[in-house]
Amino acid sequence: MELNRTPLNEFHKQLGAKMVPFAGFEMPVNYPMGTIKEHIHTRTNAGMFDVSHMGQIAIYPKGGETVNDIASYLETLLPIDLVSLDYGRQKYALFTTETGGIIDDIMITKKQDCIFLVVNAANKQEDLDYLQSTIGSRCEIVEFEDRSLLAIQGPKAATITSQLLPEIYEMRFLDVMELESEFGNLWISRSGYTGEDGFEISACSEKTVKLAERLLTFEDIEFVGLAARDTLRLEAGLCLHGNDIDKTTSVIEAGLWWSVSKTRRAGNLKQGGFPGYDSLNVQLRDGVDRMLVGLKPQGRMPVRGGNGIYDHETNGNEVGHVTSGGYGATVQGPIAMGYVNADMVRKNPVLYCEGRKSRIPINIQLRTFVRNKFKY
Repeated sequence: MELNRTPLNEFHKQLGAKMVPFAGFEMPVNYPMGTIKEHIHTRTNAGMFDVSHMGQIAIYPKGGETVNDIASYLETLLPIDLVSLDYGRQKYALFTTETGGIIDDIMITKKQDCIFLVVNAANKQEDLDYLQSTIGSRCEIVEFEDRSLLAIQGPKAATITSQLLPEIYEMRFLDVMELESEFGNLWISRSGYTGEDGFEISACSEKTVKLAERLLTFEDIEFVGLAARDTLRLEAGLCLHGNDIDKTTSVIEAGLWWSVSKTRRAGNLKQGGFPGYDSLNVQLRDGVDRMLVGLKPQGRMPVRGGNGIYDHETNGNEVGHVTSGGYGATVQGPIAMGYVNADMVRKNPVLYCEGRKSRIPINIQLRTFVRNKFKY
């Protein structure tokens, strides 16, 4: 199967990136600096990520309707209060199944002329089909295949990026701005998926290399690959769809109930009206059998996604499994997250995870291994 390529593909290769298949694209997994140094550089300076494989979708009103009409249609699919969201603001949201599972997690923006979505690459076509089959007759759904997406993350992201685009410096977390610039029309959000402050910039594909080149003229920014992006989001306790969440994992099990707007919860003005509402209320009332938790392996040996978790060092019962694991360069040790039986979480004993040669003792903890540094 031939892989898709982002507009920055050749530029990555010129920079010495190692390219790998990912979600149907050929993407950079790391650069000559190496994954650990890329991770640390993002935490201490600024890292730039090519995330152009993500889907960018706009939903426009038609037939005399308004953006708020589109927002109300989307509220039948998403457990958020989108109508009340201010223009120029963004939210994290979930497409949910009738059983409360997670079809996809997305970023959604309310613009003056449309609702704009950034969706996961692997789920892009399914999301488009879902939108078309549910609300497509009442609006115009457009996938932007001529726009790319760059993420600039880290404590120096604002200082560096605002030297090219001074208007963005005062933006707050989840603010969105549209700018005309020497790099064309830009859609900018103050957001990202590393736990650091930063921006995601949607640009016309023909201008993206020029934008990346200009950003790289600043001393404290480096391109960062998929491997470090994964360890950065893992340290920040952020879920990866397909690993930590999917249709078989409920919003409650995944600890994502916070993403359901208060007005959409039971007893509030706009309660329910989205797929999975009844199932999730039962889970809130009765509890769930398993929970997604942070896991801290003892020692230096990392654990990997798919590895079983047991209640004894030898034999014993399987009480969960790892969904994501690796080396956290900021915390200087192995980290992971995974689903563990709820009674084990309450007891909080030392558990044991499958390793290469023997079981590794692990401790349950909060999923956030580092403090998030968003600019509120």
